[in-house]
Amino acid sequence: MVQFAQSLSGFAVGVIVGLTGVGGGSLMTPILVLLFGIHPATAVGTDLLHAAITKSGGTWVYARRGDVQWRVTALLAAGSLPAAICTLFVLHRFMQPPENPRILTTALGLALLITAFAMLWRARLRRLSRVQLDAAPRHPALTVITGALLGVLVTLSSVGAGALGIAALLFLYPRLPAVRLVAADLAHAVPLTLVAGVGYWLFGDVNWTLLGSLLIGSLPGIYLGSRFAGRLPERLLRLLLALTLLLVAGKLLLY
Repeated sequence: MVQFAQSLSGFAVGVIVGLTGVGGGSLMTPILVLLFGIHPATAVGTDLLHAAITKSGGTWVYARRGDVQWRVTALLAAGSLPAAICTLFVLHRFMQPPENPRILTTALGLALLITAFAMLWRARLRRLSRVQLDAAPRHPALTVITGALLGVLVTLSSVGAGALGIAALLFLYPRLPAVRLVAADLAHAVPLTLVAGVGYWLFGDVNWTLLGSLLIGSLPGIYLGSRFAGRLPERLLRLLLALTLLLVAGKLLLY
């Protein structure tokens, strides 16, 4: 019964991801912690591998169409992958998350707050990026630094590889079409979540049975949601999702 409920949760989150393009880690990890009582470290580690698998399919589709800006992806990864490895080392060497889950729940709550505001301000960010079209090109080092910040945040919370990555890329590459920004961010999320997820697995913080249950639900959910994308009011869905994330963030910060 519990596994069925987990698969059903994966399906619901998958539908939301398919409809809006965001919400995977932002919803799945809090659901695992708050609804199913999964230890935060196990929830984060399992969801990271779940994200690596589900985002691989989307990356493959974008890559076949030639939409992935691989230079941007490489610059992000140059910062995020070392940052993820360093964060894992610090977590398990000095902070001992199995005995101190407060570290991860606080990081998760803060990540959800930032993600919610990024979603609420997405239209404003788009307008601002258009204003910056004539601005001087950003130095590649800024992309590497952005990747490093995402690497730390994603490793701590499994949140941030989607909405926050795209928000940052809007400022860094205002001349790139939106589809290329999404493709670059998605392609970058795959190695980042894989490296971070494998790190959690090596420290015993991945539940493979749980991962299987989530995939059984989320894969058809993403497919179904993507089929209906554009037919439902996306702005309203994003607003409701952002407000939900704000509520969940408050709950986690008080967890």
